[in-house]
Parts: sequence; structure tokens; C-alpha cells
Amino acid sequence: MMMNLQAEWMRGGTSKCWVFESENLAQTEISLDDLLPWLYGSPDSRQIDGVGGATSTTSKAVILHRSADPLIDVEYTFAQVGIEEATVDWGSNCGNCSAVVGLYAIEQGWISPEADTTQIITRNTNTGQIIVQRVDTPGGALPIVPQTQMPGVARPGYKVGLGFRDPAGKTTGNLLPTSNPTDTLRVDGRDWTVSMIDAGAPVVVVRAEDLGLDTGHYESWTAGVELQLGVLDWVRREAAVRMGLAATPGQAARAIPKLAIASAPEEGSNGDANVMMLSMGQPHPALAITGSIALTLGARTPGTVLSGMVQGEPRPTLRLRTPAGVIETWCEERDGSILVGVDRTARSIASSTIHLPESLGNVAGAELASASR
Repeated sequence: MMMNLQAEWMRGGTSKCWVFESENLAQTEISLDDLLPWLYGSPDSRQIDGVGGATSTTSKAVILHRSADPLIDVEYTFAQVGIEEATVDWGSNCGNCSAVVGLYAIEQGWISPEADTTQIITRNTNTGQIIVQRVDTPGGALPIVPQTQMPGVARPGYKVGLGFRDPAGKTTGNLLPTSNPTDTLRVDGRDWTVSMIDAGAPVVVVRAEDLGLDTGHYESWTAGVELQLGVLDWVRREAAVRMGLAATPGQAARAIPKLAIASAPEEGSNGDANVMMLSMGQPHPALAITGSIALTLGARTPGTVLSGMVQGEPRPTLRLRTPAGVIETWCEERDGSILVGVDRTARSIASSTIHLPESLGNVAGAELASASR
């Protein structure tokens, strides 16, 4: 016998995720830490017997519901599902996947389009972050054919603006968790000058020159970074301890803090800074959007690694060069709050019925019965 689970497969920015409604998952009566790896086919580097995409940017889930809070439209939880390990990381949000939430609400009829832009107020439960989403709905409807392009994605989608409201310190309590714009970490017998920033997600920023990367030829970075992934992960783990995210380096989560490598732009570049971010230990094909929020506020904070790279006074927009192209972020003040954001695209790929053996439910029920004795 099989149980059926309804889900939507969606692309948000440069990530793909499965979108589940909370009520549907609750009906399985199975712990999500057990259910999601099973659904995704983990542990298996190919995730061959599940719906996972076998990469960090495609092994993701968004679990959402309409909010009971009159000031919030939709609440959602993000899950990073392990690939070679049957684990689920609940410690952070994913900005790219956040872009599907407002679109999903419109497509499912939870929110009625308003004029040329529809605003959906969302709250990420992992971090408590409120994200104001603005979906393009010209003439009060989603376009029949999505037409907005973005770096890192071959085909167009629906335009979604993501504004993170007052994002500083949502995980650690402070924009600068150590209170310092820069800190020195001792890793592998070397001193690393880094900036640790918490906005959108906790991020540790490393200087490209400290890795011996050619700052005049950004396109050569990937090969150099791949040779140093091990030491970079230890830098990240040491930063987790300094930021109060883990008691020891070995206990640091895979997903946070994120690590970004940065340098000043080459002469004549159309970017304000060159950036390469790691995702689950590997070079990201573009940029984690939650990470871009941290980089944006870091660039506006005197004394940080990034502020020394970005020329001139802080501007309303910041252009970050990534492997996929230049991503532009923005800052604005609205109703006494600071919104830090970026424009993404999103679209639905498929509506699906996922089958799972009823025996999984029986096992869960037996465990619950045993625990209640």
C-alpha cells in the first residue's frame, strides 16, 4: 500500500525546491527528520530513489501555511536536505527558495493579485525574518508567459522582489556577532583576517588574496578555491564557534555560517566587488541570496573586509559579481524599517503526487505508541 503526498516542484532564483503544505506533511505522522531524507532519496550521492536533485541547490524543501497572524500572509520553514547523509538542516533560510513563497500563494489562490505589483508579507520560521515579497502582476494578474530573465538561469520566470525587513542579527542577535568589523582566525597554522556578519544568514567573509587567488582574473578562482575547500571549511567552522553558532568546530552545521570569498573589482569591471560563495562545502554557481543580504550590510559597515573593497560612499544598490553574472542588491527605508533586498525570478515546474510506502506511517505510529507507554 502507498500513501500519496501532494507537492509542487518550483524554481526560485538559482535553486530548486519541493514545496509542501504543512497540513499535508502532518497527515503522514512521520518526523520530518525521517520523512524528508526518505522522500529525497538520501543517503545517496545520486538520490536515485527519491525526488532530490543530488546537489545542494536542488536538495531543498519549503514547508508553508497561511498565517494566523493578521500582519503576515504566509509563514514558511526552509529545510536543507542532506544528500550523502540522511539529515535535515533547519538552521538557516534560503533566499532563492524564499522567492517561490509569494508566487505559490498567488497560484494557489491564497492571495488575490493587486494592480501591477502584488505584495505578500511572509515570515521565515527558521530565523523569524520577515520578507516583503513583490510579485509582478501587470493588470492584476500573473503574465500568461513569464518573461523576466536573471543571471544564472537559462529561461525566464515571474519577477519576485525580496525585501528582508531589518535583517541584522536575526540568528545571533547582532549584525557583527563578535562586535568587531574584522577578526583573526588561526587555522592550519595561518592567520586569516575575516569579517563575520549576521544578516539574512550568518556569513564569514574571507579575502581572496589570502587564498592566493588572482584578484585580477576572477574567472580563474574556481580551480584555486576547489584546491582549498578543506581549509576553508575549517575557517568556516572556527567562525561558527566565534559567532556562537557551535560549541566546537566539529559541531558546526553544514549550512551555517556560509562562507564568501571576496575581492575588490578589476579596473573597468561593472561590479562593486567580486564574490564567490560556498554552498554545503562547494562553490555556489551564483550566490545564496541570504548571503547577499549579509554582504550588502557588510559593505555598508565601516571597517569590514567588504567595506574596504567597495569604493566610495554607501549607495542604494550594490553590484556583486558572481560566477553566473552580476547580482544587484538594494537598500531602502520604509515605514521606519530598513529593507535589504534583491530581485529574483520564480516559476512552477510541476505539480506532483509523491508516493511513499504506508509502512513508513506504521513504523512512525509504532514508535509513538512505544514512547507513550
